[in-house]
Amino acid sequence: MNTREDRRSALGRLLAESERAVVFTGAGISTESGIPDFRSPGGVWEKFKPVMYQDFVVSDAAKREYWRQRFSREGAMLQAEPNRGHRAVEKLVRTGKISAVITQNIDGLHQRSGVPEDRIIELHGNSTYASCLECAARYEIPPIREAFLKNETLPLCNHCGGAVKTATISFGQSMPEDAMRLAQIETLQCDLFLAIGSSLVVYPAAGFPLMAKEHGARLVILTRDPTDLDRYADLVLNDEIGPVLGDVVGVN
Repeated sequence: MNTREDRRSALGRLLAESERAVVFTGAGISTESGIPDFRSPGGVWEKFKPVMYQDFVVSDAAKREYWRQRFSREGAMLQAEPNRGHRAVEKLVRTGKISAVITQNIDGLHQRSGVPEDRIIELHGNSTYASCLECAARYEIPPIREAFLKNETLPLCNHCGGAVKTATISFGQSMPEDAMRLAQIETLQCDLFLAIGSSLVVYPAAGFPLMAKEHGARLVILTRDPTDLDRYADLVLNDEIGPVLGDVVGVN
């Protein structure tokens, strides 16, 4: 397959032949919506030193730095809209081709594109709302933002007094057991695994593509840049995600 058209046609055939596909998405699908990547050169972590979870739990200073970073970089996320890639994934879910969307992203764009909540498995949580670390009570971001930007008031749980942070998995925080278990179940049951927009270097999440391949699924990797797992894939497309998926699936 020497041409872009050949590779896109091959992706269409693999989708047509699949009876139970799984999509695994990383930051690359959302950078096309204007959300900066975290780890790539020029990404978020070159500008901010991440606050470790252990520090957040014990230190008010760390909590304030965490919320300062959260609100200083939220502009792009607030303005972002689902792109053709998100809409293509939504169509594949809606038409029954995809059984689950496993995502490393925390931006909520899959939900906003129309994918039902119960079909999305968020490995790194979700930054569009907050939750109590003690009782898991949910809190919306705007009231937290208003209070913090006024005088750096730290959010506390109204129910138990526990610390509140965005519902994301921070550095040093344990991966969510339920999400990891569900992702493994879906990975083992699929016949086609589509890894989209992920550098496939962050483990344990990046282990799912190989898990699928080892259990007989076909593996497709669609990213702008090569990955270390390309040699295991049945098809690799180094291309723009939205245009490829949009053309193959047939969405604007």
